[in-house]
Formats: sequence, C-alpha cells, structure tokens
Amino acid sequence: MEARHLRYAVALAEHGHFGRAAASLGIAQPPLSTQIAALEREIGERLFDRTSRGVLPTAAGDAFLSRARTALAEMDHARVDAGRAARGETGRLRIGFTGSALLDPLPGVLSRFRRTHQDVRLALHDVDSADGTAALLAGELDVSVGRGNPRGIGTESLVTVPIGADQLVAVVSLAHPFAGCASVDVAQLSGEDLVVSREAANTYLRPVFDPSVLDGATTARDIHTIAGLAACCVGVGLGPQRMRRIARSDVWFCDVTPATRLPDLQMSFRRTDRSPVLAAFLDVVRKNCVTVGARLDKVLAR
Repeated sequence: MEARHLRYAVALAEHGHFGRAAASLGIAQPPLSTQIAALEREIGERLFDRTSRGVLPTAAGDAFLSRARTALAEMDHARVDAGRAARGETGRLRIGFTGSALLDPLPGVLSRFRRTHQDVRLALHDVDSADGTAALLAGELDVSVGRGNPRGIGTESLVTVPIGADQLVAVVSLAHPFAGCASVDVAQLSGEDLVVSREAANTYLRPVFDPSVLDGATTARDIHTIAGLAACCVGVGLGPQRMRRIARSDVWFCDVTPATRLPDLQMSFRRTDRSPVLAAFLDVVRKNCVTVGARLDKVLAR
C-alpha cells in the first residue's frame, strides 16, 4: 500500500464517481479502477459499493477512509515539518556566553533570532570562556561566546570570529576618592583593593598587575557582581568598557591608563556542524552585525 492508494480512495469517496475522481487526480479512469480493485484485494475487504447512484463507501470503506485521511494529513505535516527543520525554523540551539556579551552584541542578535525563529528552543548558559570552549568541544553547546581565542586540544576544529573589542575600565562607589576622575592609572590601582572576575584574575590581567595584587583581589562571577561590590565599597572593580552600559546610579566609571585592551569577545562553533539552526543563527548574526558577518564569511571562506 502506498500513499497514492490512500489519495485515490479518498478522492473516490469525495467525488462518488470514478470518472470525476480520476479527473481530480489527473489520471485516466481505468488506472484508477485498477488501483482501487488492487487496494481492496490487499485489504481483503470491499471498500466501495458500485451502484447506479454512484460509488459509495462500505462500512469497511468508511473505517479505512478515516485512517487514510489521518495518515495523509500526517504525511503533509511531516513534509512541512521536514522543510521547516531544513530551513532552521525548528530545533534547538545551545549557546554559552560570558556575562559581558549580554551587554553587547548578544541582546540584539538574540532578540532578532527569537522574533524570526519562534519555534527554535534556545538553551542559554552563562559560562566562563574556558568552560564554554570545553562544552563546545564536547558537543554540549552549539555556540560559545567568550573572551579571547579558544585554547586547548581540539580548538583547531572550531571556527572562531571576533565579535567585539574592549578595553579595561574601573568602577568605584560614589564615595571613593576616584569618583569624579576621568581616568586612573595602573600604579594607582595597584594600591587599591580590587574586585575582578575569576577569569580576568587568572588570565588577561596577569600581564597588567603584579601577581600579588591579583592574588589578593576579591573575585566575582560577572560584571554585574563587580559593579555591585564596587558600589558597596568593597574595592575598585575592573572590567570591560561595555560594563559602562550597566544602569546604576551609585557607581562611577573611570578609564584606565595606559589604555589596556582586553582580549576580544569571540564567537566559536564547530567547523563540522551542519545544523540548519546554527546556519539560521549565523544568518541573523550577519544581518544584525554587518562587520561581524563580513569577518565570519572571510573566516569560512578560508
């Protein structure tokens, strides 16, 4: 039994006449009669009564047609679902990100993706850069946004593109002597209690400060906690420039001199990942961040 047999039976039931049913199907009447007879032999029951008033379903035919219509509807749904999945309109996308990426550029990208791909399940995970890379390589994430180039065994299998540059800034409470200052220098900061992320303390701030300064620093998970602890006068918070976007009225931001560029925010995904959902996400990145999209296409071309 094939799908066409189901369609033939349904058409015959709807039109009640072999000739009209054949015309609706775009075939000649004899082949339709032959196929219906073959279907009845396969089922082992007479599905239609041929009468002077037309062709009418039997009790067996009514039961068969109910299932046939459901099966044809499911086949149509399957065809539609397959097409949507192939276009990346359904499925799941797992994204790991470092906190500062939620200030820029992820908000624009994620909100646009949610609007245009409402049936894709987004699984978002706040992770530090190293953990994000490890999860990506282990197949636990589809996209990782972290600070600096991914490091470690297997990272050569990743596609990585920079999505944002940053430099170091300081944040203090309004009661701190630095409040009101446009900038503070590294020497001044070295004499202060510092509040930094664990990742920064262990990696990219090491070339800037003496290890003893960082070893004694208060560590926080993300930039919001850094700003909050600074507001509580725990110390001088250090973080990326995009931290200025945090809407707080109880802190003051200062540039750090000499200007200290931080490792770029980088977006990574597995080179072998052919997921349509990932492709759809990258298309949204291209549309929302033209410069990033150009970098992405250049990297992929290589």
